[in-house]
Amino acid sequence: MYIPSVSVKVEITSLSGVRLDSKATAENSTFDVKVKLEEKERRSQMVIVGFAMSLTTKPSVVKFEAEGTATLAGKDMEIKKMLEIDQETKVPYVFQRIYQHVFTAMYLMSTILNVTPPPQDLLFPGKRGIPIEGVSVEVEAKASEGVTIQADTRGNQTKDANVVKA
Repeated sequence: MYIPSVSVKVEITSLSGVRLDSKATAENSTFDVKVKLEEKERRSQMVIVGFAMSLTTKPSVVKFEAEGTATLAGKDMEIKKMLEIDQETKVPYVFQRIYQHVFTAMYLMSTILNVTPPPQDLLFPGKRGIPIEGVSVEVEAKASEGVTIQADTRGNQTKDANVVKA
């Protein structure tokens, strides 16, 4: 969901990439994504959300990690909408904006490490209008401390995505 009156400023405070196997390639790999979102501060017309994200491949070829904050500014009701869970992807709307920003950094790191980058639409495979087969979503009843997403990226199209709120 795009709300033009809410600005989202993403600041990456920590970023790392490690090539785990120098001989293997990530072209036919599955990316596992683990994400934690945590509200750090709330004021009138502003919310700061901390995030920690880890992307690893199966088989183990590369691991990316990013941490930082996202500052949402705008009307309180519209900020509240950005913090709601997207019923289609089961991920908060604000995380879509965070991933767009972090993806750019991870893409650059993947070129330096000479590995296949995670796909730009890893978390939101159906948003481009590409038909997706075999998508399953599971939501646990626990309080939301983090979001775990798994996607199969073989053939440059996401074929399987599992979203679990933990």
